[in-house]
Parts: sequence; structure tokens; C-alpha cells
Amino acid sequence: MSFAPFLVSRLHRVAMTLWRPLALVALMLLMVPAAQAADGITVSSASLDPTDDGWQLEAEFNINFSPRLEEAVNRGVPLYFVVDFELARPRWYWFDEKPIQLTQTYKISYTPLLRQYRISVGNASQNFTRFDEVARVLSRLRGLPVAGKNALANGVAYQASVRMRLDTAQLPKPFQFDAISSHDWSLASDWYRWSVTPSPGDQAAASINR
Repeated sequence: MSFAPFLVSRLHRVAMTLWRPLALVALMLLMVPAAQAADGITVSSASLDPTDDGWQLEAEFNINFSPRLEEAVNRGVPLYFVVDFELARPRWYWFDEKPIQLTQTYKISYTPLLRQYRISVGNASQNFTRFDEVARVLSRLRGLPVAGKNALANGVAYQASVRMRLDTAQLPKPFQFDAISSHDWSLASDWYRWSVTPSPGDQAAASINR
């Protein structure tokens, strides 16, 4: 009687027994970067719209907070999110001219005694009872004035750029050191860029639509 078929069958069962746990571990390792990438900020859309008084910025962000950041807010650590906007005029013979550069800072804080979250922009603020409401409002930028009525020349092509980032420099000192090495604090979108070419009819259309 030959033992070869029995031995081959035995080795196959052993190999399958060892392979399943290894495959599971490999799958978990592949899923780790995807899970990490889920925490962050992306810009889904942006536009520069004319008004009677000038130009205003509209933008939509997808913001995914890590549980650690939400926990930090609940423990009283304020978070500062900055929206950076640039308007550049490309020049083939020199560096791009950037006639408009501005930032807008949003502070997120929590008051345990009142059980309220707050978004503050300068002296203005708004209160919320749930953290997901804070994230929803922060993700929608509406009507931010960025340029005066005559700041953009008609018929000239400009490149507009916007991004959002967590400003770790404004964190309390112990958290600044943690932010250097921890992915949880690395929230920043890439620059979102689009072309803007004003026309004489833009301001007239804004007056009609008002």
C-alpha cells in the first residue's frame, strides 16, 4: 500500500490550516491604510461667485474626524480649523501674481457644564448640542467675502485655490508634541484649484439675481 496519497492529503490539510490565519492577518494589514485614510479632509466642490459688493467663496468639504479628535474636544481641548484661499494670475515670464490671499479660522470648543459645542469665527459664534452638527456646519462654507467689486479684471484668467486644515500650532503644548507623531492630528485637505475668468456681465447678473 502506498502512503503517498495519504501524505499529500495530510500536507494539504496542514497547509490550509496555516494559510487561513495568515490570510486573515494579511487582509487586516491591507485594511489599516484604508481606515487611516478615512480620517481627513477633502474638498468636494468650490466656486467664486459675483455679488453686488464683490466676490464671495462657496465650498463643500468632507471632514472625517477620528474618535481621538472628538474625544479631545469633549475633554475641553479647542480645535482650530483654517480655510486658506488664494487667487493667482498666472504669468509665463515670472512667478504667478497672487493679488488675493486670505485665511479664515474656525474654533471648535465644548463646555461640559452646558453640554454645548461651539463654533467661533472672530466675535461671532454658534452653539450646538451634538458633535455631528458641528462637523456638518464646518463642512459647508457659505458666502465668504474674498474680493472687492473691482479686484478682478474682466477677461483675465485667474486660478482660485482653497483648502482646509487643522492648525496644530494653536493646540495646547502637550498636544502639539503628540501631533508631530500621531496621524490622528493630521487633518488637512489638498489644494482644490479651478479657473475663474470674470466677464462684464457677472456683476450685472448678480444684481438681477439678488
